[in-house]
Amino acid sequence: MLEVTGLRAGYLDTTVIRDLNLTVNAGDVAVLIGPNGHGKTTLLRAVSGIIAPSAGQVLLDGQDVAGRPAERISVLGLVHVPQGDGLFGEMTVEENLLMGAFPATSWRDRRHGLARIYDQFPVIAGRASQRARTLSGGERRLVALGRALMRPSRLMLIDEPSLGLAPVAIDAVYEAIGHLKQSGATIVLVEENFSHVGAVADAVHVVETGEIIASGTYAELSADPAIVQTYLGSL
Repeated sequence: MLEVTGLRAGYLDTTVIRDLNLTVNAGDVAVLIGPNGHGKTTLLRAVSGIIAPSAGQVLLDGQDVAGRPAERISVLGLVHVPQGDGLFGEMTVEENLLMGAFPATSWRDRRHGLARIYDQFPVIAGRASQRARTLSGGERRLVALGRALMRPSRLMLIDEPSLGLAPVAIDAVYEAIGHLKQSGATIVLVEENFSHVGAVADAVHVVETGEIIASGTYAELSADPAIVQTYLGSL
């Protein structure tokens, strides 16, 4: 579903990711871990078109999208859930969800989409008319995921879904991600909280200084003393 080859990207004159290679099979959840500031978010932005790579290929289901504007990549079925939640605080939950159905093909099916999201995330169904700024952190993150699901996607990029959340909220968010995995979604997930990815990850990749320096299953990386000591801390 996603094949990244020799990718280089960054900001202004600063290169953040260097000759990075990544393959994600259809239906898999690939998790990116590693120190802050070493290229995980930059990789997602380069794949989704928020920034243009300076070199390399980004193949989405065999089609090279490297350097295309984000809106052109989006219509091919790529959905990017950014770090935090990016909700419009003065808009209601339902209005925020409807923003995910903005493309015309999804707008025609928006009522069915809302019903599906409310069924999948009942905790936000009761908040439909509530302003987003009044929600808890976990509820806001679920609304952000719901907004991403308002139209069909071939690939989801999710950036640090547990960032700043209480443990009970993290559990709810990962339960939602687990449902996405069961539905067959293909996901690239950036996460600092390694202990929560074991139930969803098909592959884990360690990103450092803009390169993937180790890859394996959750169990394989958890059993590697060097990886645990350097990148994972206490599991």
